[in-house]
Amino acid sequence: MIETESAGGVRHPDDPDPVESTKVVAAFTLAVLAVVFAPFVGGVIPAALALLLARQAEDDIRASEGFLLGAGRLRPIRRLAWIALGIAAAVVIALLLVWAVNAARSVGEPSYVGDVAEGLLGT
Repeated sequence: MIETESAGGVRHPDDPDPVESTKVVAAFTLAVLAVVFAPFVGGVIPAALALLLARQAEDDIRASEGFLLGAGRLRPIRRLAWIALGIAAAVVIALLLVWAVNAARSVGEPSYVGDVAEGLLGT
């Protein structure tokens, strides 16, 4: 029976090799999609899911005692997800500002075409 050393100490030969966490891969994919779709406000859901998966992956990596890899990618994943949320929030705020400016410009103007009342009265 051959024993090899790993980061956690002596490793049994029947132990599996360390692999990258699939949650890290999924979170990275979702974070990239979130940034791509953030200008269309569709990136909010993938960004939230990426943050959730990153938290779960971090817990899994800690509990795996060195058999799951990918902890180094969690910070960029979180950064991408927060960037996507920021872009989506900026787009929503910009749209609200445009709406408010248009609403302010139309103050005092009738909200209907001038001949609507005449057409209804038949004159």
